[in-house]
Amino acid sequence: MRAQNSATGSSTIAVTATRPAVDTAPAVDPAPAATAAGTRGGTLLAALGVLAFSLTFPSTVWGLESFGPWSLVAVRSVLAAVIAGAFLLAGRVPLPHRRHWAGLAVVAGGVVVGFPLLTTLALQTSTTSHAAVVVGLLPLTTATLAAIRTGRRPSRTFWIAAVSGAVVVLAFTVQQSGGALSAGDLYLFGALLVCAAGYTEGGRLAGLMPGWQVIGWALVLCLPLMAAGAAVALAHEPVRLTAHGVAGLLWVAAGSTFFGLYVWYRGMARIGIPRASQLQLAQPLLTLFWSVTVLGEDLAPAAPVAAVAVLVCIAVTQRAKS
Repeated sequence: MRAQNSATGSSTIAVTATRPAVDTAPAVDPAPAATAAGTRGGTLLAALGVLAFSLTFPSTVWGLESFGPWSLVAVRSVLAAVIAGAFLLAGRVPLPHRRHWAGLAVVAGGVVVGFPLLTTLALQTSTTSHAAVVVGLLPLTTATLAAIRTGRRPSRTFWIAAVSGAVVVLAFTVQQSGGALSAGDLYLFGALLVCAAGYTEGGRLAGLMPGWQVIGWALVLCLPLMAAGAAVALAHEPVRLTAHGVAGLLWVAAGSTFFGLYVWYRGMARIGIPRASQLQLAQPLLTLFWSVTVLGEDLAPAAPVAAVAVLVCIAVTQRAKS
């Protein structure tokens, strides 16, 4: 996955990379861009991130055809870190300021290690569609943590729409599972918390440095640990290379872990954490689409109804003022 640029981000990575991290900006939630064009551009970037994320679960299922869960998570992180490191070196990007490393560690623990590992473990016992709708609660979790972390308070209309969207997603989850949550839900709920923390801290840091550098340094920070983990996991888990397995690994490494986070954090810096997080209400429904078209899973009859309700909630949250 890739991360985003700050509100002052440039048009290309090569140019952005030459700009050192800014240490004079206040440590607050990046404010939405003042212009309508900036808001539209930020929304488009965040939406591209959501599209990339929606393919993560189907790609993980493919990856599990060739790798064990621990191997898949470790190898994907190593590959993504190599890509990120190459861009950082090519741009001669200086090391972040010391005071940013704690925040980068939160991003690394949440979106580089925690979320991929917990969701991969969950997908061993849960279907892709079930996992997708449970993780649909992520926008509300992210908005809540962002409000606590930054001290900013979205409007009442925003919260009503956000909670309504979360209720729709939760009801859809319970309806799909027949009222009983699977064992993998514990992993999924843990994934919600760590990912929301990573998104919140990453969105804050994206206001202080180009967003792609946020995920880039978070990946590099994890490289020694994940390289060692990959060596151990590959020695203990069987590897059976298939076309699906390799394609799934490549996508979760380059597509989800680098490209997705690049555009996601860049968009988040322009439109703010709460608004960007609500775009993810569409993610479980997109994942359901991929589950049907790519994995051949059956589509639940309630999916179209849930899709319309969630999209209405997204429209309201995007119009609500923070």
